[in-house]
Amino acid sequence: MEHEALDLLTVREVARQLRVDDTTVRRWIKTGALEAITLPHRGRRQAYRIRRSTLEALLTTSPLASSPSDRAGE
Repeated sequence: MEHEALDLLTVREVARQLRVDDTTVRRWIKTGALEAITLPHRGRRQAYRIRRSTLEALLTTSPLASSPSDRAGE
């Protein structure tokens, strides 16, 4: 169980790794572009956890991993 917890990232951790705002990560989750686990709602915002493997897959295969300006030089 403890090993599984280490493989879950918060919205903020994912946002930092992708160098985007937390709101962007939440938008990707809500639109289905990023798979996440929904936790019981407490406080102002819905809490999510993203599997490390999901983030790694996103970084290697998804167009979200690079912005249009990055691809413009190709």
